[in-house]
Amino acid sequence: MPLILKCHYAARTLLTALYPCFFTGQKFCALQNTMEPIRTLFERQEPGLTALLPEDLRAIYGGDLRFPSARGGRPYVIGNFVSTLDGVVSYEIPGQSGGGDISGFNEGDRFIMGLLRASADAVIVGAGTLHEVNPKHLWAAEYVYREGAEWYARYRGDILHKPQYPINVIASGSGRLDLSRAVFRTPGLRTVIVTTREGAEHLAAAGAAALTSTEVRVIQNSGSRLTAAAIVAMLAREFDVKLLLHEGGPILFGSFVAQGLVDEFFVTIAPQLAGRNQGSPRPGMLAGVEFLPGTAPWLEALSVKQQGDHLYLRYRKRTSSAE
Repeated sequence: MPLILKCHYAARTLLTALYPCFFTGQKFCALQNTMEPIRTLFERQEPGLTALLPEDLRAIYGGDLRFPSARGGRPYVIGNFVSTLDGVVSYEIPGQSGGGDISGFNEGDRFIMGLLRASADAVIVGAGTLHEVNPKHLWAAEYVYREGAEWYARYRGDILHKPQYPINVIASGSGRLDLSRAVFRTPGLRTVIVTTREGAEHLAAAGAAALTSTEVRVIQNSGSRLTAAAIVAMLAREFDVKLLLHEGGPILFGSFVAQGLVDEFFVTIAPQLAGRNQGSPRPGMLAGVEFLPGTAPWLEALSVKQQGDHLYLRYRKRTSSAE
């Protein structure tokens, strides 16, 4: 190594040791100092892969994050939920039905959710999930974990070469949506409403055509339910979506799982118990679908991470050869 390079390397090493924030920046160091580290307890090793996440995000996440390429003419689909230890994903109480009430607004859960949004080409939610969140909310990384906005943006733009926001996909069979919400009116954000023919008529009457950044796509004829296979095929064909993040709700997510379209599951386990009453059962991760012992999907663990008393699990759908 030439002498000048040796001196440069030695100087950088010394500065990093004496002033840890010198190269990563004060904001990143402040984030590391205030956020409890996410520890990787187990990770399935994939040989021969180089790191994709920038060093600062790897340090917080406790490792790298990669996804296989899309295949079979559809996006690679990942789901993200937070659940209590007894399997409840929502309290179903107005104003307290979101994932934050389940996780205790856990910082690690919000950081990982932001990281998944930063990775995705599109994020899909159902109408129920849409109406549970703040009207100003967008399904973008910085809207769930603002402290990481600068690093998410650099990762998404400089490394993944993706636009500022993932496409926000809203699934609504009826088309009865509050079109005054920010998700339908934010410049630079592309929003797609997938609906039935009847739903499209309702949206047209409500003035959806005047929303310049929102597009309506009819998936099914009137009276029929939206099918997951038709949704993912349309997103791949018309919007070139290769990585789709699914954030629920349970009925929409259950339809995707039932059709074998969810490839990975990210599940945060919150250390609390919610309980259920027979008359008004609180939802789990899946609804509207039921498996038998012989048909229930099996998964394989990819990683287990931990921050305090919260666990962050990552599973992958088993292939037929693995079974």
